[in-house]
Order: sequence, then structure tokens, then C-alpha cells
Amino acid sequence: MRRTMVAGNWKMHGTGASVAELIKGLSNLALPSEVEVAVFPPALYIDRVVAGLQGQSIAVGGQNSAQQAEQGALTGEVSPAQLAEAGCKLVLVGHSERRQLFGETDALLVKKFAAAQASGLVPVLCVGETLEEREAGKTLEVVGTQLGSVIDALGVEVFASAIIAYEPVWAIGTGLTASPQQAQDVHAAIRAQLAAKNSEVAGNTRLLYGGSVKAANAAELFGMPDIDGGLIGGASLNADEFGAIIRAAGN
Repeated sequence: MRRTMVAGNWKMHGTGASVAELIKGLSNLALPSEVEVAVFPPALYIDRVVAGLQGQSIAVGGQNSAQQAEQGALTGEVSPAQLAEAGCKLVLVGHSERRQLFGETDALLVKKFAAAQASGLVPVLCVGETLEEREAGKTLEVVGTQLGSVIDALGVEVFASAIIAYEPVWAIGTGLTASPQQAQDVHAAIRAQLAAKNSEVAGNTRLLYGGSVKAANAAELFGMPDIDGGLIGGASLNADEFGAIIRAAGN
């Protein structure tokens, strides 16, 4: 049975004061036991978030990590081993902002995915199409290629200890949201792509939806058979709103 997950990606948001306030709010949430909760703070605040949430059933993850597990001459990068030492359990790989704004390719993301797993982290592989690609009818082709790059290079079995997040680029931070059926259709295709290689892995891999998820639409999205929770952006910066989304997942 796949355990539902709600994860909050804080992106490049936060000050010492606002992070402390958010930690306080998260610590006061009554979390349903059937939902796994995680937050992805900016790298600078990981230590204080890990310390502040000690004793809470909330995992901490990194938003990005280097393509090699070991230390080295990569100025400005953070290795997945360093994230693990800091207390992280997960790391985002291939978020659309990394793909679009920083030019991260599928080949690079395969290396990042492998390095994360080698360091004991659970990679959350983000896939998704732009508005132009959706309007051209290329959604499943684009998502299939992004997922297939990892499967082809590392084998489908790596998803036994990984998570996939479908985030249509056109729905991130825009207020637009894929309809529950649109999201379900893509999630079903992702699961089918995994199942073509290994049905057991496909049945156990958690697929999250991300893209303007709010308390108001969370329950309907999470009610779809192949949607196992959400990767939440802006709404995760408000503890009350994030808590409402978590409760929706629990229901």
C-alpha cells in the first residue's frame, strides 16, 4: 500500500525570522499518521529546520544537489552526501525551474539522481510539460522521455527507493491547475511506463502532483487512483494552509 505524501517546496523563500515562524507553525500541526510529510527549505536553512522539527514526524529534503556524491571542486554546489549529513532524507531532482532556468538536461539529472541514491537520499524526480507542449499534444511524449532517461540509464528498479512528481510547468505558480482527470491521465501513463518494465515497482512507486495545489482543490486531486499526494509550492509557506492540504490528503 502506497503511503500518501505531502511535500512542501519552499523554493528561494525565507529569512531567519520567517523560517522560525514557519517551523513554529509546522510544529503545532496535528499530522494524520497515514500521511508522510516533508519540507524542502533553502540550503542555508536546512540545519535550523532539521533542528527545529526534531521530534516531529516531518522529513527534511534538499531542493537540489550536485551530480557527484563525493566532495570536490564544484564551487557553489552542495553534494548529496553533505545534505544527508545535515539531516536530509530526500532531494528534488529535475524541478522544472532547474530544467528551464538553469538548463539542466536529462543526462545531467540522471547523474544527480544516481548520486543522491548513492548518498542514501530518496530522489524526488520532477517531470512535466510546458503549455506549448501540452497544446501541441506532446504531454505524454515529454514526460515519458524525462522519466525514460532515468529508466534507460539506471534501470526501473531504482524507483523502488524514489518518488516521482508530475508538475505541469504551466501550472506552477500561475494559479492554473490541471484538472483532477488531466493529472490522473498523466499519472496513469507514468505508472504504465514503470509497469512495462516492472509491475511491482510500478505498484509501489509514489506519484505526487504539483502545480498550484491548495486546500480548496487538494482533496479532489488526491482522490484520483494514481495520485499519491502532492508537491506543494507557495501554499507550503503558510503552516495553516499546508496543514489543511495535509488533512485533505489524510481524508
